[in-house]
Amino acid sequence: MRWQLFKFAFNNLKARPLRSWLTIVGVIIGIAAVVTFMLLGQGLEAGIQEQFQKIGVNKIIITPGKGAAGMIGAGIGADKFYEHDIDVIKTARGVEKVGGMGYKMAKVEFRDDVEYTFIIGMPEELTIKEYGMGIEHGRDLAKNDKYKALVGYDIYNAKFFEKPVKVGNEILIRGKEFEVIGSVEKVGNHADDTQIYVTYPIYEELFNEKGYSMIIAKTPEDSDTQEVADAINEKLRKDRNLKRGKEDFSVQTFEQMMQTFANILGIVQLVVVGIATISLIVGGVGIMNTMYTSVLERTRQIGVMKAVGAKNRHILTIFVFEAGIIGLVGGAIGVVLGTLAGKAVELAASLAGYEMLKIGLNLRVALIGLLFAFFIGVISGFAPARQASKLNPVEALRYE
Repeated sequence: MRWQLFKFAFNNLKARPLRSWLTIVGVIIGIAAVVTFMLLGQGLEAGIQEQFQKIGVNKIIITPGKGAAGMIGAGIGADKFYEHDIDVIKTARGVEKVGGMGYKMAKVEFRDDVEYTFIIGMPEELTIKEYGMGIEHGRDLAKNDKYKALVGYDIYNAKFFEKPVKVGNEILIRGKEFEVIGSVEKVGNHADDTQIYVTYPIYEELFNEKGYSMIIAKTPEDSDTQEVADAINEKLRKDRNLKRGKEDFSVQTFEQMMQTFANILGIVQLVVVGIATISLIVGGVGIMNTMYTSVLERTRQIGVMKAVGAKNRHILTIFVFEAGIIGLVGGAIGVVLGTLAGKAVELAASLAGYEMLKIGLNLRVALIGLLFAFFIGVISGFAPARQASKLNPVEALRYE
C-alpha cells in the first residue's frame, strides 16, 4: 500500500515537469552552495594540517606580542628578540635546539626582471630540513656562507621571474649580488614557494638591523612539546619580570597553531555555510508554494481518493513524499554540482600556485547534503500536505 502511495506521488511530479524542475532549481542552488563551501573548508583545513605536519610537531614558535597577532606582526613590528632571549630559552628543560630568524619583504632582481618577495634569515642552529622543508636541487646553506641563497620552488621553475633561476645563477637582493646554491622543495602555496633564504648574519647585514623576528625551539621527538612550551614561557616571563598573563611575547606549539587556524577556519566556514543556507530556505519556500498550488489543483482528486477509502494519513503521506522527492532530487544534483564547483576552485587555486587546497569526494558531506535537502523538502511540504489531508471529501468533490 505504501509503495503504491509513493509511486502515485512520484507520478504526480512527473505530470507537472516544468513546475517541478523550477522548484527543484531552488534546492539545487542552495545545496550546491552549502556543499561547495563545506568541501572548501575541509580541503583548506587538511592542507594547513599537512603543512604543519611537514614542519613537524616538535617545534615551538616564540614571537613578540600576543597570540596570532604576534605571529603576523613579528616581521614588521618594532619588538624584537635578541641573543639574550635565546640564551634564556636554551636553559628551559626539554629544549634541544634554539635559533632566531627574521623575514622581510625586499626587492629582488634577476636579469632585468624585478619582483618583491620575502627574504628569510635562517638560523644557523637549524637546517632547512629541521625547519620542515627539503632541498630539491643543490645544497643547503652552510654556517659560513656569505652572499649565498636558496630559492623557493616557484622561483626555480619560472613561476616568479620570467626565466627560471637555476643553481649557479646570480640574483640581486636589495642591490647586493647573491649566488643561488640550491632550491627548496615545493611547499604548495605561492607565498612560501617564492621565498628566498639566506643565513641570518647576512640577513642582518642586508637589512642593517639587529634582533630576531621570531625564535624557533626544537624539542626531542618523544618529548611533551606543550610542557617544554610552558617551561619556555616561564623562563622568559621571569627573565622579563612580568606577571602571569601580562607577557609581551607568545609561545606556541605547532599543535596549538593548527588548532587556532582550525578554529578560525571553522568560524568562517560556519558563517559562509549559514549565508549559503539562506538560498536553501528560499528553495524551501518555493517547495511550499508549489505544494499549496498542487493541493488546490488536485482538490477534486483528493475528494475522489477519500471517497474510495483513502485515509487522512494516506493523503498526508502522498504530499509529504512529493515534497521530499523534490528536495532529494535537488539535493542529489546540488551535491554533484557542489563537488564539481569545489574541484574547479581547487584547479584554479593550483594554477595560481596554491596547491595546498585538496578537494576530495567526501561521502559524509554528500550524505549531509542529501539528508538536509530531503528534510527541507519534507518540512516545507508538511503544511500543504496537512491541509490536503484535512479536506472534507464532500466539499472536495464539489470543488471546481
